[in-house]
Amino acid sequence: MPLARYSHVSERQSPCASGDRKTALSLEDPDIEDIRLLAGGDAAAASRLVLRHSDRLMAVAYRMTGARDAAEDIVQEAFIRMMRQAAKWEEGKALFSTWLHRVTVNLCYDRLRKASTRYEQAAGDDLPEEAADEPAADAMLEGRERGLAVREALDRLPERQKMAIVLCHYEDLSNQEAAEAMDISVEALESLLARARRSMRKDMKLAAALNDELADDMAE
Repeated sequence: MPLARYSHVSERQSPCASGDRKTALSLEDPDIEDIRLLAGGDAAAASRLVLRHSDRLMAVAYRMTGARDAAEDIVQEAFIRMMRQAAKWEEGKALFSTWLHRVTVNLCYDRLRKASTRYEQAAGDDLPEEAADEPAADAMLEGRERGLAVREALDRLPERQKMAIVLCHYEDLSNQEAAEAMDISVEALESLLARARRSMRKDMKLAAALNDELADDMAE
């Protein structure tokens, strides 16, 4: 993702919230120095923040939308909002990365409400053209089919359940971090995760049963 797309920084010079409002959280935030610099119009700080966070935000957006173009648009908009927010950022209220995830989550929700999208890559795109070891090739195919089943089951989840799974299982956020990114309580997040897991297990069991039935029909 070209950094030039995010190189424009507002000339507004408002300082970040200061001094006595800082907490241990702000001191632990690895982004805080760059946020302060960005608030003063430092383009290099903006570039560092983009480099630091773009891959993870892209992963979240892509898993949620299933479309690379849509994911890139979402991440671009998230960084545009970062530029606008820097001068107004209040240290200590949350980690800046958590806020960026929350922005990305909300943009994903907006995108999904406007259009239903699906993963663009076919299941077999990455399979080798030749397989010297037939059992190994069969195992690879089974793994690929299982991966596709997981993605399809994830894609059929309601938006909030899907986001909970993406943040906790694919992005390795803690329950607390994921809950903050989704702007919900930890208890609500855990409920979403439990329902999502049940739905995915049920969905995958049904798919496996249908595949077995189809295989039996073809063998007759």
